[in-house]
Amino acid sequence: MALLFGASAQAQELFPVSDLASSVPKGALGVRLFNTGYQESNIYRSLGGLKLYYGATARLSVSATFSVSNIHKKTLPFDFITHAHTGSSFSGSTNTPEAGRPYPYIYNGTNLYAKYRFFTSDGQNTHFRMAAYSEISKIEVPSHVAEPDLAIHTGGIGGGVIATYLKKHFAVSFTGGVVLPFDSKTDAKDSYGGIYPTTISYGKAFNYDLSFGYLLYPRKYSNYNETNINIYCEFNGRTYGAADITQKDGPYSWAATYHISNNAPFLNSGSYLDCFPGIQLILKSVYRVEFAAGFPLIGKSYEHLYPVYMVAMQRYFFFGRKS
Repeated sequence: MALLFGASAQAQELFPVSDLASSVPKGALGVRLFNTGYQESNIYRSLGGLKLYYGATARLSVSATFSVSNIHKKTLPFDFITHAHTGSSFSGSTNTPEAGRPYPYIYNGTNLYAKYRFFTSDGQNTHFRMAAYSEISKIEVPSHVAEPDLAIHTGGIGGGVIATYLKKHFAVSFTGGVVLPFDSKTDAKDSYGGIYPTTISYGKAFNYDLSFGYLLYPRKYSNYNETNINIYCEFNGRTYGAADITQKDGPYSWAATYHISNNAPFLNSGSYLDCFPGIQLILKSVYRVEFAAGFPLIGKSYEHLYPVYMVAMQRYFFFGRKS
């Protein structure tokens, strides 16, 4: 029964931050509005988006995400790379982007995602499921951090596996995957107004997420229209390589290309683990409202400041069925 996807004992495995191994029911459409953000000086940086889910088959789910943000602009931050000329030689190094500099909201990019559930083991009040996923993103704005993120910062491809276990009111899920980012090619300007074609090659990344969910209410179902209250604690880990930057000494095709030294920590390799406690309401089996906040546990991410907040609303449509 399709309603069980949103309002049965499976509800607590609908994690706010990470995906789960279970599939979207065949023929069902999910519409999700979300926003993530953080405070930077006197500016609130945020990314908002629309995500559409669809159950293509009983095992295959697909989704498309479209987002806008004021986190980056269409070119690299002003004087992001400093330049030095001695005779005919050229050298450059990176600077920290200016904190608190206002950027307008612009179209951020598109992410396409597919997930195939290849293993299912169901029992009484319990199940274990595994799925493989792949994704591809086209991001319209250049990122000035090494860590690739296919939802926000960098275009690229990725894939991995998800394993989810449910026992009565408790659910746990693990995701392991890899991200292979595309290069970003854009222009950087110096303090004199010079234009320098710049290529940023981001290192590949590995993600390892462990999520826990618990159904607080109801303790026992009387009908599928009852409100669900679920609490979560999700741990998101990342390990990524350093970015490599090359730049032409001028805007012309014949200009010499030089390697730029990475003297900023946000462009070097890194590893960290964040914690996202969260809460979720599921209403009438088909509506989801959720909130989570992220805090650093080991190391930190340079793609956002802390705490980082996430709020989302989602609705499922079961065409041809009563919902």
